[in-house]
Amino acid sequence: MADQAARPVLGIIGGSGLYEIDGLEDARWIDVETPFGQPSDQFFTGTLGGTALVFLPRHGRGHRIPPSDINYLANIDAMKRLGVTDIVSLSACGSLREELPPGSFVRVSQFIDRTFARTKSFFGTGLVAHVSMADPVCGRFGNLINAAAASADISLHQGGTYLVMEGPQFSSLAESNLYRQWGCDVIGMTNMPEAKLAREAEICYATVAMVTDYDCWHPDHAHVQVSDIIRVLGQNADRARALVKALARQMIHSVHPCSQGCDRALDTALITAPSARAPAMVKKLDAVAGRVLGGNS
Repeated sequence: MADQAARPVLGIIGGSGLYEIDGLEDARWIDVETPFGQPSDQFFTGTLGGTALVFLPRHGRGHRIPPSDINYLANIDAMKRLGVTDIVSLSACGSLREELPPGSFVRVSQFIDRTFARTKSFFGTGLVAHVSMADPVCGRFGNLINAAAASADISLHQGGTYLVMEGPQFSSLAESNLYRQWGCDVIGMTNMPEAKLAREAEICYATVAMVTDYDCWHPDHAHVQVSDIIRVLGQNADRARALVKALARQMIHSVHPCSQGCDRALDTALITAPSARAPAMVKKLDAVAGRVLGGNS
């Protein structure tokens, strides 16, 4: 794994095609084995503006994997094994706000997790840990994204709550209106448990939600259609690539240790006594929690 203090590594999780960026050097696809099974796809690695990049198509190339079947544990574990220090999630979302029309980019600040069919932690019986998710998005990394968006002349709405639903069906009208009453701003199916696992793996994490539709609450817009989402995704793709390119340039200003403490999230999280920790669990968590587990294998 890379030395965080010396060499930040930018991880990008998003849709197919975002890795087609001019100026990417030493680009190649690589396989990564994890103790949690197969990641969504191979990882596309390279260097851009002096910054090492690791890109993963979240649903696999060609969008093969539905949200509930994504192996989030394997994806984040593999990112950790590749030395990733900061992950930006570029995610298609529906809007729950009039002022966030299709085409808007939102830097998310909070999440409400409504998923129920996914494994949400690397830890469990034999090695228990509880990390804080009070501030699920890294503010330090978010500031770099802000600067990148400004330099690329991309309008970026600051802050917002992302409700993560299970899917794969879209919301009912009653659900969409309920989430608006809760104060949510965007809705999607993929950023949980991804954000939680990144925190457990001590990787700084941020989300840029790319609005594709108005969900189904808006009386003046048709209900969500996949064809409309794909059309807006295509329109967003160039700006998403420009944002990644600008963010790679901003990463030279990335400072670790993280001022928010994302890269030390496990310092006070492990509750199982060292003598009671299951050796198999300790071995399985060699990448995710090796920094704090040390020689307890």
